[in-house]
Amino acid sequence: MIFLWRASFAAQGQGELVESADAKHISFPDARLTVNGLAWFGEDKPALRRLPLRLKDSFRAPVWSLAQQPSGGRIRFKTDSGRVALRAENPDTSGMHHMTTIGQSGFDIYVDNEYLGSAWPDKTGKIVKEWNVGKSGVRREITLYLPLYKGVAIQEIVVESNAKIEPPRPFAVSKPVVYYGSSITQGGCASNPGMSYQAQVSRWLNVDFINLGFSGNGLGEPAVAEAISEIDAACFVLDYWGNPSSEVFKETLPKFVETLRKKFPKTPILVTGPYFIPTELLSGQTEGAISDKRNTAREFVERQRRGGDKFIFSVDGLEMLSREHACGLVDGVHCNSLGFYFCAKGLEPHLRKALKLHRK
Repeated sequence: MIFLWRASFAAQGQGELVESADAKHISFPDARLTVNGLAWFGEDKPALRRLPLRLKDSFRAPVWSLAQQPSGGRIRFKTDSGRVALRAENPDTSGMHHMTTIGQSGFDIYVDNEYLGSAWPDKTGKIVKEWNVGKSGVRREITLYLPLYKGVAIQEIVVESNAKIEPPRPFAVSKPVVYYGSSITQGGCASNPGMSYQAQVSRWLNVDFINLGFSGNGLGEPAVAEAISEIDAACFVLDYWGNPSSEVFKETLPKFVETLRKKFPKTPILVTGPYFIPTELLSGQTEGAISDKRNTAREFVERQRRGGDKFIFSVDGLEMLSREHACGLVDGVHCNSLGFYFCAKGLEPHLRKALKLHRK
């Protein structure tokens, strides 16, 4: 049994495909490899970043630095290859105490929308991984989820020599859902790149998404709002309650929405309030700030709707993660993968309604 496990692990590891001269080596980027989740990839390729280089000087340095982390980025294609390999490099191999290496620095591979495995960097930052994805000659869709918290460069995708590469299936909605927020939005602290709440709900609904969560720096800044307004989205989700003070949240939220509304008067906007934080059970500053932000999000949306904006909606964060879901927190604040599952389940009906997607 141990021998069989080791043999299987080896087959899923570096393998021979990457080194084979007979294999089909596809240098990245390539038109056959669809890149989703990185709104400005077309103008900045091959860089895998979340904000455009031409606007670098308009962002604070921490925001620009975090934009180099391609959370939400995906590589998608169909192939009839029985094996798929990846060669990439992650220049930063440091780690955080409350998040896995795979979640921070690695890749997930999904086959026909189901998780198969992951890849992660060695001590030098190199990532070389081969997966057996099924029987050769059978067409299947491959999705590679990029790291949540580390920059990465992809050298190549490798498939079998006679394999075909085709475009992935279309999404149920032609435009992406755009999320803006904090470290929670960015994906901290999912165990895997494919387990942020955006990734989970997007698989369920078959919709594209763009993750513009910036750890510790989701402050509702005008420069970021202006950048986001360049994206023709199916829906905007403003999920940035985690970083600003209650005063800053109250001040910036109307201005952020106003910026989006100048270009997109009828695009749905979902505004989330805080989910459950255990320390709010204690009287004091945390309790007051969380309560204030919940009230701000709800009351702002109510005012907007009374004023005629029927395309803005509030999402009570407690529907995404409540007290009974506190086991989904890794440090009392950030979600683990289970917590993000709860968040995705809570958001799903609101997003489905905003996108006018009917249950099958």
